[in-house]
Amino acid sequence: MAGFISEFFGYRSEDKSNAALSAAASNTCPFLGDMCVKTLSRSNEYSGVCSIRQKTPGSPDVICCPIRLYSDGYKMLYEISRMAFKKECSLYAGRTAVEKARNEGGAIAVFGKGWGKELHLPQRKGIGSYFVDWVLAKLDENGDLEEFTVIEVQTIDTTGNYRTARKALLDRRDIVYDSVGLNWENVSKRIIPQLIYKGQVLQREDLCRTGLFFVAPNPIYSRVIDRLGGKDKLPVFPPQPASIHFISYDRIENIKFTDGAIIPLGVIERHSTTVYKVQESFSSLNLPEGNVYRDALRKNLYE
Repeated sequence: MAGFISEFFGYRSEDKSNAALSAAASNTCPFLGDMCVKTLSRSNEYSGVCSIRQKTPGSPDVICCPIRLYSDGYKMLYEISRMAFKKECSLYAGRTAVEKARNEGGAIAVFGKGWGKELHLPQRKGIGSYFVDWVLAKLDENGDLEEFTVIEVQTIDTTGNYRTARKALLDRRDIVYDSVGLNWENVSKRIIPQLIYKGQVLQREDLCRTGLFFVAPNPIYSRVIDRLGGKDKLPVFPPQPASIHFISYDRIENIKFTDGAIIPLGVIERHSTTVYKVQESFSSLNLPEGNVYRDALRKNLYE
């Protein structure tokens, strides 16, 4: 398997503008306005890799760093806040939202990395975890908690190596192939069971009225939906505590690429169902016809 780095320190790898070169030279993540948070395992150098594309013709860019989804000042959080609460409110970090809500007639408290602190939850014994990436809490004009929703964000893990490709971008801004691949199998094995577990936890919460939002780049969104048997196996339901809202968040289509500018992201597609339908679809296996092993053995042995 081979691939190349398609976005580097926030900019297209083809982009040789001063902005793109400066970000790479200073190890700056333009989405955070600070140093890149990803480092290489052996050298502790800043990674800077936002997206990967496989060598296969027609392969899409696939975002591999979750920070990439927070472009344009965490636009994604604002969009999901509007979806969940049907109201335009300002977002503030954690408990600072209480006083803001009293002054502004309401506000959204945000708990997540980079927004003050993550929400502390009781420890759980055994498997599973309560923890989610983001919690958005709607406060009324008195600063009282009205309702909340949660967001799980998923990009993709890489396999192989992109050190040579990364060095070529740093040294000459050249795009070269490397052994880097994408760990698609991990998407099905790890993500879907977590969504089911957390969806079941949230449906028992009195103030979680819209369930769970799952945000992923479009290739991952499509892979998860396909693994669950397609949209036909996931009938649409209105928002409810047991909801799982699948959100495809990626490059806006038909956008003109401009050197020195970051490609904007937005909601490409969404599909809302329930945790029960996700669990049912995940458990029902799409088995092949019988004797596939026998036929493969005969073909390899005798044909």
